[in-house]
Amino acid sequence: MNNLSQLLNLNHKTAIITGGAKGIGQGIAYRLAEAGAKVLIADMDEEAGKNLTKEFTDKGWTVQSIKTDVSNEEDVKMMVAFAKENFGSLDILVNNAGIYPPAPIAQMAEEQFEKVMQVNLRSCFLTTKYVSEVMKTQGGGRIINITSIDALHPSMIGLAHYDASKHGMWGFTKNSALELAEHKIWVNAIAPGGIATQGVEAMSQGASAEQKAASTRAFMAKVPMHRFGEPDEIGTVALFLASEMSSYMTGSQIVVDGGILLS
Repeated sequence: MNNLSQLLNLNHKTAIITGGAKGIGQGIAYRLAEAGAKVLIADMDEEAGKNLTKEFTDKGWTVQSIKTDVSNEEDVKMMVAFAKENFGSLDILVNNAGIYPPAPIAQMAEEQFEKVMQVNLRSCFLTTKYVSEVMKTQGGGRIINITSIDALHPSMIGLAHYDASKHGMWGFTKNSALELAEHKIWVNAIAPGGIATQGVEAMSQGASAEQKAASTRAFMAKVPMHRFGEPDEIGTVALFLASEMSSYMTGSQIVVDGGILLS
């Protein structure tokens, strides 16, 4: 039986975190790097990725970043090759990249729907396909998909495309867990609720201070804990799933939502 520090030790492990430069991805990157993992931040925002890399390497952690469009197959291949070449292994994949531009169905363009499906769901397929092939040769690995409470219950009108992508991601998690278990690749998901990130803040752009306050009050009324979550509160759960603490888990989804699905 390992002691607690051994269970959470990610030394000699390599992790790829998509959408890892900001928000939830940044929270996950912090905890995995702190636990000793070599972390590759894959993000479309190249500047944010470089800034976070410097911040983390200044702490003595092994972190690099690469500009990646996770909906593009060639970009995903380059991301995987970069991780192998620079870190030597590929042990943990966190599929965190996602977009959620709100729009009622009547006003939603086909291009908007397709973009959300490609970034949120197609990317999960592409990364899992190429990363799992590497993990098979290494004898195992961990894949963590960041879904949403919207994979279980709609949170607001205007996210039909997002909810479809997240339901799909949860289904993909379960089936890929079933397929990859014989290769000792454990696939699990985290379903965040309302997390205080730049992306969530951007959803209220253009609203007045009064409108923002009213929206916040309405949301808080649904949350038994009466607050937004923090990116680190997803990061710590991701660390649990990436570590030996979750050694007998695959095909599971952990809801981290302050209790909102209870209401």
